[in-house]
Amino acid sequence: MEDGIHILVAALLAVVAVLLVVDTTRGLVSQLMRPYDALSLVLTVLDKTLVLFIVAELLHTVRITIQKRTLDAGPFLVVGLIAGIRRVLIVTAQAERSFQWNPQGIELVILIMLILVMAVAILVWRRASASGDATDGIR
Repeated sequence: MEDGIHILVAALLAVVAVLLVVDTTRGLVSQLMRPYDALSLVLTVLDKTLVLFIVAELLHTVRITIQKRTLDAGPFLVVGLIAGIRRVLIVTAQAERSFQWNPQGIELVILIMLILVMAVAILVWRRASASGDATDGIR
């Protein structure tokens, strides 16, 4: 039953990925056909592409879960890191037009702290996994 749910989630994520690629391509082509704002175009494509990376990483996580029959925190930390970086890029690009410290500056500070915490967590997770693998061979 659990494998069936994982396979269903993987199939849904694959469908979402295909729809994101189609939507991004269609939006890019339609914006290039008329007068466009370059910053707005880049922001839209960047945002949708980074969301596609998040979906791809989630799909990879589901595949690992199905193969190993265990849930690893590492891939979820990577997804969170990508999502945080995506939001920082979008906020800074939008702030290019009119930066306001109160909403945007506070959000950027919190996002940067969150990204640093997740990066440290990934580093600790990988070192703990590597040392755990090394001690497994000794037993």
